[in-house]
Amino acid sequence: MWTYEHSVDTAGAPEAVWRQWADVANWGVWNADIEKIEATGPFVAGTRITMHPAGQDPVELTLAQVSAPEVFVDEARFAGLLFRTTHRVTAEPGGARITYRMEITGAEADEIGPQVGPGITADWPQTMAALARRAEA
Repeated sequence: MWTYEHSVDTAGAPEAVWRQWADVANWGVWNADIEKIEATGPFVAGTRITMHPAGQDPVELTLAQVSAPEVFVDEARFAGLLFRTTHRVTAEPGGARITYRMEITGAEADEIGPQVGPGITADWPQTMAALARRAEA
């Protein structure tokens, strides 16, 4: 297994962060890497999301868990690996803490995870900071 976790604090309330997450069509407002995004339905478990990162092939995600207003988990499968990202927001004095955690599992995860994981998560600090600012607006 390969894992990575990053957190940021925001003066925004957890519900303000949740509104940004639930508005999938506008993820590109705070995630500069998204050129286009489409969801097959509402922000609930089972909904599929097609994310088109800038200059890359589309990424197919499935919402595996959605528990408003605290956590959602998306999953993607590539080459026998499971890429599972947990997005969590917790109330903190004066705002909230946003935490993303990626886990890559599967037969080759120990080898492939360190090769691809850092590239996938490299923009998390900037993306999460932009999300935090958006939740404060």
